[in-house]
Amino acid sequence: MIVIAVISQKGGAGKTSLALALAVSGELAGLSTAVIDLDPQATATNWADRRENRPPVVVSAQPARLPHVLKTAADSGAEFVVIDTPPRAEQAALAAAKAADLILIPCRPAVFDLDTVATTLELIRLSGKSQVVVVLNGVPAQGSEQGQARAILEGLGILVCPTTLGQRKAFPQAGTVGQSPQEYDPTGKAAGEIHAVYKYASELAVSTLA
Repeated sequence: MIVIAVISQKGGAGKTSLALALAVSGELAGLSTAVIDLDPQATATNWADRRENRPPVVVSAQPARLPHVLKTAADSGAEFVVIDTPPRAEQAALAAAKAADLILIPCRPAVFDLDTVATTLELIRLSGKSQVVVVLNGVPAQGSEQGQARAILEGLGILVCPTTLGQRKAFPQAGTVGQSPQEYDPTGKAAGEIHAVYKYASELAVSTLA
């Protein structure tokens, strides 16, 4: 079972949107997939309610219950699990990091967001995990923000996903109706970007299990 945690100590980084889109990608790839929602705001759980029981399964849980929930998922045949975490919640982030094969940090290409990546990394290091990838999110279609952000992160020795996620209306529009961008607009740019991020992340996670 592959477990990916989406973690950022900054609010508004796009954690839940990324987590849900990756989970749908797992389902579309033919994997039995689950999302574990550690966020008290239950955004992922509310999204699942709008889907009217269509997969992936979303389970709301407390950080202390995460090992038990993961064991139940494995016993139920889950093959791909994505853990969604809240911002500014060290207990949830640390629990998710410890359980994950791969940790993704979504980050917008702005200075305050980039500053928070270092804080998130410090927390992740406490878990003893080293396989961490930053996914640049909300990248403007034009401008130098992407290149500058990537240079800063790579200069710090941080692995950055080759594919970025642009500022796409498909993300909020899809979420409103309980879908992911791949379902809402299968041929759109957001769907293509998510597919590429999923492929990269899943292959990297599998390599950690080898």
